[in-house]
Amino acid sequence: MKTKEVIAKRVTKELAPRSIINLGIGIPTLVANYLDKESYDLHTENGLLGVTSVQEKDIDPLLVNAGKLPVGEAEGAAYFDSAASFGMIRGGHVDVAILGALQVDQQGIVANWSVPGKGIIGVGGAMDLLTGANTIIITMGHVSKDGSAKFVDKCTLPITSTRKADIIITDLAVFKWEVDSYELVELMEDATLEKVEQNTTASYTIKEELLRREKANE
Repeated sequence: MKTKEVIAKRVTKELAPRSIINLGIGIPTLVANYLDKESYDLHTENGLLGVTSVQEKDIDPLLVNAGKLPVGEAEGAAYFDSAASFGMIRGGHVDVAILGALQVDQQGIVANWSVPGKGIIGVGGAMDLLTGANTIIITMGHVSKDGSAKFVDKCTLPITSTRKADIIITDLAVFKWEVDSYELVELMEDATLEKVEQNTTASYTIKEELLRREKANE
């Protein structure tokens, strides 16, 4: 399974049935492929509640999500204009927003919309989702293409919101915000505590159970 698919599949463990879930662009879009479309209500900010997936067997070529990818339509889906859609987001009616990120820092601040020196389409719905959704899950590669850390001590790219991300899921690890810092709660596939540490500049704690298990395997 490809790295992005592994991350997307892992996200599903954090989702409760009958949640209203917004899927951001990139890895988050793939999450729909691993959910029972009868048990979840997927929202896209361009005006559809009842997205199914981006798999070819499910899509309607006349329907697109916020990332302009063709998507499927669940039975009983609802359509509305952009104003109503953002009203749902800003009013706290989206249970979970799953977003990609360029950086997340140790205080939970997310940068996911602008890279200096590159063309910008716009912030899109990320700012509203980070502010209005009840739970924020970030999905991203642990390092960028040049090998630099993406889970950092402080964001160097323009931030999207001052709202903290609740969960970070990368190709190496799963982190959850606990009181005043992130806790490493799970390693992905063949990742090790050492590899996570080497590729992270953010401070974090390690779940005691995970630490004991990894020490026992040494």
